[in-house]
Amino acid sequence: VSESVSVWFKIYCLLVMTVIAATYTVALRYTRTISSELYFSTTAVCITEIIKLMLSLGMLVRETGDVARCKAALVHHIFRSPKELLKLSVPSVVYAIQNNMAFVALSNLDAAVYQVTYQLKIPCTALCTVLMLSRSLSRLQWFSVFMLCGGVTLVQWTPPESTKVQVEQNPFVGFMAIAVAVLCSGFAGVYFEKVLKSSDTSLWVRNIQMYLSGIAVTFLGVIVTDGAKVMEKGFFYGYTPLVCLVIFLASVGGMYTSVVVKYTDNIMKGFSAAAAIVLSTVASVILFGLQITTTFMSGSMLVCVSIYLYGLPKQDTSKASTPSADKDEKQKRTAV
Repeated sequence: VSESVSVWFKIYCLLVMTVIAATYTVALRYTRTISSELYFSTTAVCITEIIKLMLSLGMLVRETGDVARCKAALVHHIFRSPKELLKLSVPSVVYAIQNNMAFVALSNLDAAVYQVTYQLKIPCTALCTVLMLSRSLSRLQWFSVFMLCGGVTLVQWTPPESTKVQVEQNPFVGFMAIAVAVLCSGFAGVYFEKVLKSSDTSLWVRNIQMYLSGIAVTFLGVIVTDGAKVMEKGFFYGYTPLVCLVIFLASVGGMYTSVVVKYTDNIMKGFSAAAAIVLSTVASVILFGLQITTTFMSGSMLVCVSIYLYGLPKQDTSKASTPSADKDEKQKRTAV
């Protein structure tokens, strides 16, 4: 069940998502390579989930009208619905893995390479949409998926020349991390869309259900991965105003993503990806001295075009008539 909202609201959400995605990628890359005191990525992911929970609670209060109604909604949907809470824990676990993989990838790859390669999440999402939501894709959409893969291959085939950033990087580890993140993104996005659209439950209630389990999962990640170091150096070790900005962008970006999924679908998220690629590439040239090659530019162009083609409106095949039915219809018209 999807409420109807204006086209302008959808465009606004997609534009905000684009700017946030580009800024987040470049800022995260900067914090992982320039800073001498490297912060713990696991703590950043955990705090992001807490902020998203607080923002969702604020939105639920606004939606219900007052704190008492908000409390009643929470009691009904959270404390009296453990099954629903468990259902939403699936995407939160998968998203937690995805977020941590993003940190690994951006620690080993340039922002522009990461942004373009990460677009493989679109064919992965397409496949999950077909398998999990029983939707069909047009030939043009499948063509654009293969075009996208071609563009990403070009980007990987001749990576951009080395940058001013002098850190030890492992491109193989970076690309493997992206592969995991891509699979997680496709599955979790479509799973969340299926849950959102299969009931009339408020978007903010669904977000709260997901973020509660998300906090538990990411906090466990902090203990398992960096427990000893966090105890020694502190939870907020290495945090700078820029790191706080990265966490804030991740939180707000997550909120806008859920709004876009609720009122459009996961495939619509692809629209913002092309512009985010261009923005983050330009920023990488300015900030990191990234040298753009012709192959890299060609690959980026292919990715952008494929994303555009993928987003073109699809003809409604459910109402399409058969050729024989068309012929009968023409004969009827000529007879009149």
